[in-house]
Amino acid sequence: MFLSAAIRRRPEFRVGVRDMSSVALGIGAWGLMTGVAMVKSDMSVIEALAMTLLVYAGSSQLAAIPLLFAGAPAWVILATGFCVNLRFVVFSLHLRPYLMHMPRWRRIVHGYLTADMSYALFTRQYPKPPLTTAEQESQEAYLTGNYFVTWCAWMGMSVLGIALANFIPQSWGLGFAGVLSLVAIVCSMATTRLRVLAGLIAGATAVAAYSLPLKLNIVVAIGVAVLLCFWLEKQFGLDPTAEDDK
Repeated sequence: MFLSAAIRRRPEFRVGVRDMSSVALGIGAWGLMTGVAMVKSDMSVIEALAMTLLVYAGSSQLAAIPLLFAGAPAWVILATGFCVNLRFVVFSLHLRPYLMHMPRWRRIVHGYLTADMSYALFTRQYPKPPLTTAEQESQEAYLTGNYFVTWCAWMGMSVLGIALANFIPQSWGLGFAGVLSLVAIVCSMATTRLRVLAGLIAGATAVAAYSLPLKLNIVVAIGVAVLLCFWLEKQFGLDPTAEDDK
């Protein structure tokens, strides 16, 4: 369905592929590093491949790896992964009006394929949910183009990392390329004062709460930024999508 000829033929699909290709190198480097880290933590190749294909979440995978290696209880590992990926609850709430017209199974697949960068690029391209069937199809084609590049880059390089784990040292710091890609996306989206403020609030909160266990500082940062900016939006009638005058 997601790579049907009807979707591939739409120009929005090609635009989505083109836009996501600009950060595919960073995604691939992050996936490569994650694949290496899984094998070097004494996971078998089968286990590493299963985690890559089923979990498909780099940050929670990296958070869970040392816990698996240390023999932590299953509930601790699951709770850690849940906390690290709690930001996707915010993503899902934002994407709900874009996807609610779809059958449930398609929404589930979209949920599995959602990644930080595809969410960021999609919401930058389409700040408003679709109003017509034509807009729904165009937006889904663009989102599918994003997913196609993200999934292929991540899975391909993660599997390569698993295969070459014994030849690639973790000291190369390949994951930093993925971090730089995220920073570039965030900066490109900071086009309004409210968005800049949200980024500053989230960053300051994450640093202030860094000592929290299980990377809960990320969850706290997201929550504080969302609540404060929502209050400012309602209090002063700010439009979070309105571009600042140049």
